[in-house]
Amino acid sequence: MRYKLQELKGFLTSTKGMYAVLYVLSALFVGLNCLLIYNEIYWLLLLPLLMIIVYFYFFHLDKILLLITLATPLAINITQREFRVGVSIPTEPLMFGVLLIFILKLILNNDFDRKIWTHPITIIIILQLIWILITSLTSVRPMVSFKFLLARLWFVIPFYFFGIHLFKRTLNIRRFMWCYVIPLVGVIFFTTYNHYLWNFEQQPGHFVMEPFYNDHTAYGAVLSMFIPVFFGFVIYRKYSKITRFFGFIVLLILLTALVLSFCRAAWISLAMAIGVLALVLLKIKFRWIALLAISAGVIFYMFQFEILTTLERNKQSKAATLTEHVRSISNISTDNSNLERINRWMTAFRMYREHPYFGFGPGTYQFEYAPYQLSDEKTLISTNAGDKGNAHSEYIGPLAEQGLPGMLIVLTLVVTMVITGLRVYKRTRDPELKLLSMTTMLGLITYFIHGLMNNFLDTDKASVPVWGFMAILVAMDIYSRNSTDEVTDKPVTGC
Repeated sequence: MRYKLQELKGFLTSTKGMYAVLYVLSALFVGLNCLLIYNEIYWLLLLPLLMIIVYFYFFHLDKILLLITLATPLAINITQREFRVGVSIPTEPLMFGVLLIFILKLILNNDFDRKIWTHPITIIIILQLIWILITSLTSVRPMVSFKFLLARLWFVIPFYFFGIHLFKRTLNIRRFMWCYVIPLVGVIFFTTYNHYLWNFEQQPGHFVMEPFYNDHTAYGAVLSMFIPVFFGFVIYRKYSKITRFFGFIVLLILLTALVLSFCRAAWISLAMAIGVLALVLLKIKFRWIALLAISAGVIFYMFQFEILTTLERNKQSKAATLTEHVRSISNISTDNSNLERINRWMTAFRMYREHPYFGFGPGTYQFEYAPYQLSDEKTLISTNAGDKGNAHSEYIGPLAEQGLPGMLIVLTLVVTMVITGLRVYKRTRDPELKLLSMTTMLGLITYFIHGLMNNFLDTDKASVPVWGFMAILVAMDIYSRNSTDEVTDKPVTGC
């Protein structure tokens, strides 16, 4: 018996034996599929694709990250209305798979570069995740908060922690940008065609990008992030003529789409990013910029009554012409969109005063804010159902949900990101890395300025580029620190 088992083992490990096993398994798969198809059951047809994806998870994780990036602009949110649980298909299940691989790697062998763990941005992100966990434990709705924490993990782990390994190669930085923008251009054409059917009227511009983006503000935020990047692709003379030509075409498409988005916050964020670029090129010290920002805040606080009185005199509502639409940005008297933001912010401040240290819990604002609204602050678009957005701010939202520490962590992350981007830009001597660090930082600045008025980091559409851009800056900061530039086009080993 032992001899026969050894003989069988020898046959199976031989080339003929492996081919025989392959033929038998293939025959079984085909036969079983035929039986299932005959009974109108088709799910087994996906098995080969699933096996290919699993193979890439273990041996080519960088390809999985680029695949998720490629799928993100086209992903569609599937919502289970009874439990108010939404999942973006196919991206979030793929991200969850990357999260599992990360946990497996930590258990089996923690081979992540220690320089990643000790980078200031990483430390702040880990601190933020820990604080989200703590405030989930104290949450008024623990299930909602832990779902929020899980979603944040499957956004951050793939595109920040694994992303840093991916972006050791400058080639992968460019690939990442193109992988997001190519399908985004498809969404832009889809959106523009739908807008054309509505004669490019303003109000339909708020929803013509559905189902790919939930409204024009999320769509505009992403557009403004990539405009600095593709402007860089156009002006960098060492890129090929083909790259620069298509970069120019994409830049025109992004700019046109941004105008047609009617997203005033995105316009402001891009204008302010251009202002930051001017300050950097003029070599104005960061401390003077910080002093200017603090002074502006003090002046606003001292003269807030006069400023608000002036703003209340502006009766310009959103209109068809671009000039009138821009003027409506400062209308806090009759513009329902602006007034509703103020309503949500004031509600968040009242929630903060009730739970100043731990907040109501991550992700709970939309379920808890209704009783904190005041009747004289409500607008025509106010709701008590919690189904039309949240606090409309990346800073005030955490204040209500995670207390004062939650907001301070976000502010610290943004300041550290800017400092890191400026440090890489000033230190590196490689022209391409200098350009990429500046355009990536400007892209993030557009998002976090936009974040004063909206928040989208609970969605894959914004989280993929935001955490990806963060990872790009950290990768350049770490791997170009000790030499002229260690960021190369060598294959990724840590991914």
